[in-house]
Amino acid sequence: MKVLALLGSTRENGNSEYLAKKITENTDHTLVKLADMHIEPIVDKRHAKEGFSPVDDDYEELIQHMLTHDVFVFATPLYWYGMSGPMKDFFDRWSQYLRDERFNLKEELAKKKAYVVITGGSSAKVKGLPLVQQFQYIFDFVGMEYADYIIGSGVKPGEVKEDTLALAKAEQWNKLFLK
Repeated sequence: MKVLALLGSTRENGNSEYLAKKITENTDHTLVKLADMHIEPIVDKRHAKEGFSPVDDDYEELIQHMLTHDVFVFATPLYWYGMSGPMKDFFDRWSQYLRDERFNLKEELAKKKAYVVITGGSSAKVKGLPLVQQFQYIFDFVGMEYADYIIGSGVKPGEVKEDTLALAKAEQWNKLFLK
């Protein structure tokens, strides 16, 4: 089982990254920090006659990762009650690539499993629930299985290490991905 961990945080060594690394430790995985990739925001041409234009950025590298991995771990901090900007740009570009006949992306995504890691501060386990639902809608749209989610508590880097429930679930996922 090949795991692709997509990190949405712009912070080095943050709580989302910590959990994602715990989850993927000793597994066959690729970890991608979306903030380190050159991903242009979408220019929505879904309804334009000419359609989408090619974009000179790193997005097709991400498409190749998605095609060659079985499981995705989407890890993002809870920013203003939603996903981070880099994670949002990542998903927005699906509008373009779901129409790109070279990849058959929707059909390919339907073969994958998705796991979500959200970390945040005050009452994250409640305030993050609408984001859990947003991920569900995204995965439903492409037919991808939404296997599970973790909402970890922590603001400053390392604070999530005190969230024993999130750590226990991360360990559980890790054992599952080792198979």
